[in-house]
Amino acid sequence: MLPRWLFPALAAVLVATAPLFAAPPNIVILYADDMGYGDLAIQNPGSKIRTPHLDQLARAGLRFTDAHSSSGVCTPSRYALLTGRFHWRKFHSIVDSFGPPSFDTELTLPAMLQRQGYRTACIGKWHLGWNWDAIKRPGAKPAPGTGYAPADFDWSKPIPGGPRDRGFDYYFGDDVPNFPPYTWFENDRVLTVPSVPLQNSAKTAEGNWETRPGPMAPGWDFFAVMPRLTERAERWIGEQKGQPGPFFLYFPFTSPHAPIVPTPEFAGKSSAGGYGDFMEQTDATVGRVLAALAAHGFADNTLVIFSADNGAERYAYERIQKFTHRSSGPLRGLKRDLWEGGHRVPFVVRWPGVIPAGTVSPALLSQVDLMATLAGITGFKLPAKSAEDSYDFLPVWKSGAPGPRDTIVHSTNAQGYALRHRQWLYVATKTGAVSRVPEGFDSANGYTPHSEPGELYDLAADLGQHHNLHAAQPAKVAELRAVLDQVRARGQVR
Repeated sequence: MLPRWLFPALAAVLVATAPLFAAPPNIVILYADDMGYGDLAIQNPGSKIRTPHLDQLARAGLRFTDAHSSSGVCTPSRYALLTGRFHWRKFHSIVDSFGPPSFDTELTLPAMLQRQGYRTACIGKWHLGWNWDAIKRPGAKPAPGTGYAPADFDWSKPIPGGPRDRGFDYYFGDDVPNFPPYTWFENDRVLTVPSVPLQNSAKTAEGNWETRPGPMAPGWDFFAVMPRLTERAERWIGEQKGQPGPFFLYFPFTSPHAPIVPTPEFAGKSSAGGYGDFMEQTDATVGRVLAALAAHGFADNTLVIFSADNGAERYAYERIQKFTHRSSGPLRGLKRDLWEGGHRVPFVVRWPGVIPAGTVSPALLSQVDLMATLAGITGFKLPAKSAEDSYDFLPVWKSGAPGPRDTIVHSTNAQGYALRHRQWLYVATKTGAVSRVPEGFDSANGYTPHSEPGELYDLAADLGQHHNLHAAQPAKVAELRAVLDQVRARGQVR
């Protein structure tokens, strides 16, 4: 018999080695495309866009007010979210039309969850590349102005390098809403041969398609994309009922990214133009996914995470002038910018019984932190040289504890980096921040134009980044430059 004095120590060991949760949760990530910080109504008192389902999700869980995507553009942020690595350690740009895969041998979030017994699915926008050379016919080259011809590919073959090769058991989507090929994918094949060149006949809600030329399935309907994806996500959730073990659904939306194509049900419903209508349709999709989880008995043991890949597109400046709706809320900048509006995004998590309802956290968080957090929740030990920029945020989620992260490094292109270190934003570029603000707009809104190759803001006193302190505080610039160099040189965790 063990001596009684040993019992407390033994009990402590057993608690420390017990599974974190008796039943691992289902996990759903809902990922909006080009949605600004201020497009979430609950954190923008002046919003002209209604987001009742997202607002309710936030009231039922935890909302972060200082959460960030890795980049100010799409592909890099998705790569970072799915690997726990800052994208700039490998690349900066988006995958172009018919571009190669973004991954090599990195451990991905779905592959990690597969190892923990999860059924995994991606439904929606992939935009992380495929190995198109496997189905490209010899000698095929894109023609200037028209891109690849439909006959340049053997569409009967499987296309490797996509979601199925990155840890997803199932994929359904359109790859990229405004890039060819315009057709539906299921797993590693197209469902309908894209046999005709791109044709745009109707007008979008804001008059700009942003579509690139290339092959299209006959009758392809851009307005039907989000409804079809939403229906497929609902159906996949229903198919999980009665299945053993947990599931992971990654649902990257094609909205509210261009083309701005709200369905008739939503056209004219918002007070912020076509984009506002499309954003309200995006919110309705969130509501339908949450309703599907509840209808099939999954709501109580499903961790739902909502965020976006970057800030709103540059048309947001016109939205301020026409509708007084600020897609970036109090922040400066939009998509592509190193300013906060380019990458500070909505971030909401709900997990009944674990995450207290109605909580708000000011902790600095990056989407790369999902990898370590979900590894901790599911009991997965991350190997060395994997997810090296990721922190475990579960204590923050559960109790509102201070966050483990002080620093994030952002980059949209190789010409510049932004460092968030506590309340400071330091922007280091070769030619100054590249701004697409319309002429006269900066000064009319209180910003001071400048061209020096560096910017410094104290966000605790100047959240809107109006006053550049770079010249006035050289010691702080030197300190932050050293931090930036240190993070770029190595990972933040292991």
